[in-house]
Amino acid sequence: MERNQYGQQVGAPVPHWSTRPLPGRGTLAGRYVTAEPISLRHADALFAAVCGPGNGALWTYRPVPQPESIAEFEKGVLRPLAEHAECTSFAFVPAGDRASGLATLSSCAPEAGVVEISGVLWGRSMRRSTAATEAIHLMLRYVFQQLGYRRVEWKCDSRNEPSARAAQRLGFTYEGRFRQHMIVRGRNRDTDWYSMLDTEWPAIRARNERWLDPRNFDQNGHQLQRLEEI
Repeated sequence: MERNQYGQQVGAPVPHWSTRPLPGRGTLAGRYVTAEPISLRHADALFAAVCGPGNGALWTYRPVPQPESIAEFEKGVLRPLAEHAECTSFAFVPAGDRASGLATLSSCAPEAGVVEISGVLWGRSMRRSTAATEAIHLMLRYVFQQLGYRRVEWKCDSRNEPSARAAQRLGFTYEGRFRQHMIVRGRNRDTDWYSMLDTEWPAIRARNERWLDPRNFDQNGHQLQRLEEI
């Protein structure tokens, strides 16, 4: 515990700190998936992956309802993400497949080294897949190791149980609930906050890499050890 000259408790010093770069729009390459800067060229593949029949439940907790046409998808989802000046969004392309997911690095506070992974949306070919886990791993590796951020946030509607389970599985720590945080599509949203710190990342990175190792999967691609067990 440190105290200042007035006897008050103060936070630990952060030596040699400088404002970090904003996330760029480069490609992040993994073994099972590639993250490409999102653009209108991904429209056909992503629309088919996340807007087709049977995908309505994917849009329950999103700020816009499920688009009914590619034109609506481009206007309401893709174009705002691709053209946003302060956010970096990726389309995720599993190996040997077309784009089947998207996510954004948002709420960037480079002066504090804080960024949020938001808007995660997986098509059927990515849900509960190795590619989906590696997609988040690639984003974490990028912001912690290349950009030098101190904190990554994950926020979700308190009723969005799949998102909460994903955050916990990936190693984020639950921090609390912001009650009546938003009004989304005319409904109240309480928001659950999760975070991961740079000091926690090395152990989480090692765990992720052990799970993603091809030796952790049998010839049919089934995991031998669950991520939570490693």
